[in-house]
Amino acid sequence: MSERPISPEVAASPSGAGVQMHASRLFVSWLAEQHASIAFTTYQGGKIFFVGVNANGELAIFNRNLARVMGVAVHEHTLWIATLWQLWRFENVLKPGERYGAYDRYYVPQLAYTTGDIDVHDVGVDADGDPIFISTLFSCIARPDPKYSFTPIWKPPFVSRYAAEDRCHLNGLAMRDGQAAYVSCVARSDANEGWREHRRTGGLIIDVASNEIVCSGLSMPHSPRWHNGTLYLLNAGTGEFGRVDLQTGQFIPIAFCPGFLRGLSFSGDYAVVGLSMQRKGSALSDLLLDENLAERGIQARCAVQVIDLKRGDVVHELRLGGAIEELFDTAIIPGARNCGSVGFISDEIRHTLFLRE
Repeated sequence: MSERPISPEVAASPSGAGVQMHASRLFVSWLAEQHASIAFTTYQGGKIFFVGVNANGELAIFNRNLARVMGVAVHEHTLWIATLWQLWRFENVLKPGERYGAYDRYYVPQLAYTTGDIDVHDVGVDADGDPIFISTLFSCIARPDPKYSFTPIWKPPFVSRYAAEDRCHLNGLAMRDGQAAYVSCVARSDANEGWREHRRTGGLIIDVASNEIVCSGLSMPHSPRWHNGTLYLLNAGTGEFGRVDLQTGQFIPIAFCPGFLRGLSFSGDYAVVGLSMQRKGSALSDLLLDENLAERGIQARCAVQVIDLKRGDVVHELRLGGAIEELFDTAIIPGARNCGSVGFISDEIRHTLFLRE
């Protein structure tokens, strides 16, 4: 267990594995003002990172290795984290005001559902505090099951059956009032990986309750989120963060971010967005994003950006370099200053005990 601080303008390697991070000048101050920490995941690097502020007012970076980690959901003192073949519940074992070393949140893995490799993307938490998730491989919303790999609870109306074929690349989940409200998918397809032929303009947002398509013509949309009465999303194939006008069905861009966008969370009047670099010859390339980047004379970057919802400006950034080039999800942990977690590999997990009083 270690804390890896970096100053706001100095690059560092918080993982010891060739990862550098560089924060914009006022990023630390913003984190302190929000009274929150940020978690973000990278399946490419197999890590979850916690970003906060240490006791000296410096940026604190903490990470743990998790196999192909993707979606993460925060619910009170719980983190639900999707990995290659499991859905994990990590629990904060500290009471309010209590610390464990440098940390005011300390997450311990307490429960895991074995799902198999069903390509879990976004994770949500319902009104009962139970997790639900997107299985992209099976094109459905599902729940973990104590006996089976998962229990499917919804699929798009144009998908004829549950099959391990990634037919439409269902990927994003927006929760509203404790219910699954909207999903994103790359195309209206009912064939094995049929979405790949429609990456530029085939993207959809679907209302789960009504089965209606509420927005279309998108390019690889990800991370729909309901926040303060508005449906936001990442139009990843164009590099645009924006909102959906549910009256007209139009996507309204708010900000351009130079990267393939995945992972959206909110802290008050700010959005936190994950940016990825593009893999040539992959689903992340040959998109309108390429043209938008060229028009602005920039290259795609790997970063976490903070966007002011009132002005549409990118106001803060944590840029990643080195071994990590792609992110998947972001999450805000409200009230947390500096987060840590038990790992699986060292003996530390054997000796970390927290007892009910």
